[in-house]
Amino acid sequence: MNFIRSLLHFLLMLVTVIPWALICLIASFFLKGSRLYWFTMVWLYVAIWGAKVICGIRYQVRGMENLPKADNNSPIILLSKHQSTWETFAFPTIMPHPLAYVFKRELLYIPFFGWAMARLEMIHIDRSKRSEAFSLVAARGRELMEKGNWIIMFPEGTRIPVGEAGPYKTGGTRLAIATGASVVPIAHNAGELWPRKAFIKKPGLVTISIGKPISPQGHSPESLMLEVQQWIEAEMRVLSPHRYT
Repeated sequence: MNFIRSLLHFLLMLVTVIPWALICLIASFFLKGSRLYWFTMVWLYVAIWGAKVICGIRYQVRGMENLPKADNNSPIILLSKHQSTWETFAFPTIMPHPLAYVFKRELLYIPFFGWAMARLEMIHIDRSKRSEAFSLVAARGRELMEKGNWIIMFPEGTRIPVGEAGPYKTGGTRLAIATGASVVPIAHNAGELWPRKAFIKKPGLVTISIGKPISPQGHSPESLMLEVQQWIEAEMRVLSPHRYT
């Protein structure tokens, strides 16, 4: 049954992503900034809705009150656990501000999906030019936060199986110190239901837990990331205790 559900959801995304990407490419000549962002996010709402209706993946959010309100343009950097494709799709449908993902430039070459992403205000980096990458992230991140966008980064850099932790890289906290933006740690257990590199999805409840903003003042990039890491990993043991026995 889970295989059939997963296949139906995959087909839903497959048959909708190409026409919607083409529509978004056309729309990008007429819409700009946040208007284009929210227009393109419709497909993500469809993907998350499909995961709920077809695969039975529901979600709840704890700590939403820790986020600034929609009319508050305080600079924010979201630093999240990364386990699944689910959270990548879900976060833009949950957060009150447009999100600017920091990702490798190669994703722009994905037909249709990547082409549409290229028209949005995101931060894509060339990992072969590491010495230039942070300067780009800092300049572009400051520019986007001044527009009211929030930056989102996955400190572990790649999807990590539930119950494990990758090395937390300091790119996000370096950006926070360079721009004065507060960082918000996020934990979740999406990998329990939509595992990394897995086709079959399982029904159940994803819990997203949002921590309180942490000011970069008085921190080094390492000490700030350590505080983020300690909060996320402690919260993961609350969300998925059976994975840490």
